[in-house]
Amino acid sequence: MVPLFALSLVLTRSTLMRRMLPPEVLLTLSLQPNSAVPLFRQLYEGLRQAILGGQIAPGTRLPSTRELAQALEVSRNTVLNAYGQLLHEGYLEGRVGSGTFVPQSLPEQLLQARPEISPPTQSRPELRRLSQRGNLLARTPVSVVNGLGAARPFRPGVPAYTEFPFDAWKRLVLRHCARPTQDAMGYAPGAGYFPLRQAIAEYLSAFRAVHCEAEQVLIVAGSQQALDLASRMLLDPGDTVWIEDPSYPGARGAFVAAGANVVPVPIDAEGLNPATAQALSSDARLVYVTPSHQYPLGTTMSLARRLTLLNWASSRGAWILEDDYDSEYRYAGRPLGSLQGLDRDRRVIYIGTFSKVLFPSLRLGYLVVPLDLVDAFTAGRVLIDHHSPTLFQVVLADFMKEGHFVRHIRRMRTLYARRQETLLQALQRELGSALDARSAETGLHLIGWLHTDHDDRTISQAARGVQIEVPPLSALCLASKLPPALLFGYGALDDHQIRDGVRRLARVVR
Repeated sequence: MVPLFALSLVLTRSTLMRRMLPPEVLLTLSLQPNSAVPLFRQLYEGLRQAILGGQIAPGTRLPSTRELAQALEVSRNTVLNAYGQLLHEGYLEGRVGSGTFVPQSLPEQLLQARPEISPPTQSRPELRRLSQRGNLLARTPVSVVNGLGAARPFRPGVPAYTEFPFDAWKRLVLRHCARPTQDAMGYAPGAGYFPLRQAIAEYLSAFRAVHCEAEQVLIVAGSQQALDLASRMLLDPGDTVWIEDPSYPGARGAFVAAGANVVPVPIDAEGLNPATAQALSSDARLVYVTPSHQYPLGTTMSLARRLTLLNWASSRGAWILEDDYDSEYRYAGRPLGSLQGLDRDRRVIYIGTFSKVLFPSLRLGYLVVPLDLVDAFTAGRVLIDHHSPTLFQVVLADFMKEGHFVRHIRRMRTLYARRQETLLQALQRELGSALDARSAETGLHLIGWLHTDHDDRTISQAARGVQIEVPPLSALCLASKLPPALLFGYGALDDHQIRDGVRRLARVVR
């Protein structure tokens, strides 16, 4: 007898003949003694699949539990448990005095109508069409990076994970897991865990000059969900949206998803110009801006432009989405105050995220909305996915209240300033004759302006061949025609990685 654990379910020829079970069925069933799946469950699954697949025909009589257990060299209880589950679910039936049989009608046949499966056909393509909005979304890029996984030089927007205070974070996680509470493990309010909303409001008031109460803060799954929620709540199909050009692709994607008419507005040294925007389209319902650190050009919107934009929004009843995605990292002077802090008519929706200051997989961000919109936005938030993970909301609230958050930002500001300087020196040394890069006062990336005889998309594509990610500026432009340039993210790279990455890129450029 061949051990079934080592090979498969093997019955003697006389038993197979007597029970009329097809040999090929028994030879394909196998039990794995080292598997985490119990033996009875393995036997149950194997017999069930053979019955459903037709290898064991309806009306077939199975061996007795004692005979099968002996043949399999397992305990009789293993077979009893497998048979019992199959009998309970209707895959087998017992007949007094006769034995155990496969019934003529199987459970799936009784519970489901099995449609006929036809091979793929091109005769009726309309049955597989996306909606018009679905087609737009499918063609809309949401990122300038080429994939997930470990960050390669010089992917923008990636913080230094290795410098995160994991010991403090782990201690807080263990604290709440050791004594689970409803706050940490249960459903959270749609607007988010209130102590976290309080901590965010206090931080924004102190460091970003945002005027808000805790009740105005809504917790979301990062800035992309914030953009999506604001678009759902403020825009109707056909509404016009002004958007910076160049700008973050994910913002355009959110407006396209809402059915909006996106109007790109060119950026100059003072940011978005409301006068230029009105000349392009005078009936905008919403404008999207990154005034403290324009993405990707890095300019700062002037005070005059900010006030003009606020006056325009107030006079037209329009909305302003302020995306303040990484202004915590300002290397010259104090961080600039927010546009929302200048708003007196409650027309600004403020967006922030923890992806750049902590780590992206946390998937926590926030919206600051006027008080009269809180209930409506909360209802919309609940319909999307109810709430963000409660455990991490509770942990982050403690992380902020105990001072770890502000200390981390201060430490990282010093680190990123040093890494930016290392990058500038390396670019000057290796690519000074082909590229002009200047220091940035804020953020985690630089713009490297290429000589006009270069094509940024061609260089970006070639750089991928040596595991370098330098997104082309032209990929972020909608209508603007800017000189060729590359984006250099440096937050997640140490000095050696920066210098080595620049050397490899230099070989590509040459």
